[in-house]
Amino acid sequence: MDLLQILTAASPLTFADFMETVLYHPELGYYNRQPIGFQGDFFTSATGDRDFGELLAVQFCQMWQILGCPSEFTLLEMGAGEGETARDCLAAMAETDPQCYKAIRYIIVEKSPQKRQSQGEKLGGHPVTWQDWGEIPDQSLIGCCFSNELVDAFPVHLVVSQDQQLQEVYLDVTPTGIQERLGPLSTPEIAAYFQTLGIPLPGPTYRSGYRTEVNLAALDWLQTVARKLKQGYLLTIDYGYEGDRYYHPQRYEGTLQCYFQHRHHNNPYVNLGQQDITAHVNFTALTHWGEQYGLQTVGITKQGLFLMALGLGDRLAALSQGNIPLNQLLQRRSHLHGLIDPTGLGGFGVLVQQRGLTDGQVATPLRCVMDRAN
Repeated sequence: MDLLQILTAASPLTFADFMETVLYHPELGYYNRQPIGFQGDFFTSATGDRDFGELLAVQFCQMWQILGCPSEFTLLEMGAGEGETARDCLAAMAETDPQCYKAIRYIIVEKSPQKRQSQGEKLGGHPVTWQDWGEIPDQSLIGCCFSNELVDAFPVHLVVSQDQQLQEVYLDVTPTGIQERLGPLSTPEIAAYFQTLGIPLPGPTYRSGYRTEVNLAALDWLQTVARKLKQGYLLTIDYGYEGDRYYHPQRYEGTLQCYFQHRHHNNPYVNLGQQDITAHVNFTALTHWGEQYGLQTVGITKQGLFLMALGLGDRLAALSQGNIPLNQLLQRRSHLHGLIDPTGLGGFGVLVQQRGLTDGQVATPLRCVMDRAN
């Protein structure tokens, strides 16, 4: 049975159900079949050299110190891709701060069996385990939960403002293809989402046919993380906007994008199981609902500023003092600049939230100066 047959059997379905199936089906879903990086459909900050993971290690070591250097410090990575970040981060910590490394308990929450296997091949010898959320007791984690380009891949509901009424996109799937149609909202949570954030959708400022996304799965994920975290931080790195910019009336086609062989387009109904489908992250939703779930916002900044505060600028400066072949120097400089390019990876949002810290711990600014980087 192929994906079209599976979708036909489930028809009609919401776009969120469709996206869940084509991305996460245990055998045929995109994330269980496709590699990330040079051989895949897109690059991440972890693709290429080891700088991204090594710079994150600087921040994690400081978090450990702020929490009082506990004997067990959990780093929980959600959606670890091919395992490069975990490998580079742990190797850096082992070399630069052995005491912190000794305290590390590294947990990866990963749906894909194939990804777990490829991650394990890179992480032999490091203190890493793979767990599902159900295996992690509530209020048990002291440390940092983090993700890089995870939330953008959560299934989203598609909605359309039609004659000042909010309707949802449903899919009728047959063996010959997929057709969209509009219908009533599948859950009252969608209307409540806009009301809670003060977004006047539908309304007179939005044209008829205005189309956008609602990521309810992100709120469920946020609640789960908050429930598991006893003391420490949640670090979310992804591309997205604040709520008013995300749902600006001029953004009338939404943010949904598909990636196939390093090219992007806007047709999610082709290349089933062979292309990535993403939507930008609404950081206002993460901060608002985070507060409701007990996660205090430390700050939000851009990845470029975040990595510069962790020492990327020093790495760039060191290149001019090194004695390496010109072609290697240019390649290295290009990689480092790529991580901070404001039109690319450097423009990604970095959100830090915290839970259970004492007044003294909160008063200690993070190395990434989140409280001053806005």
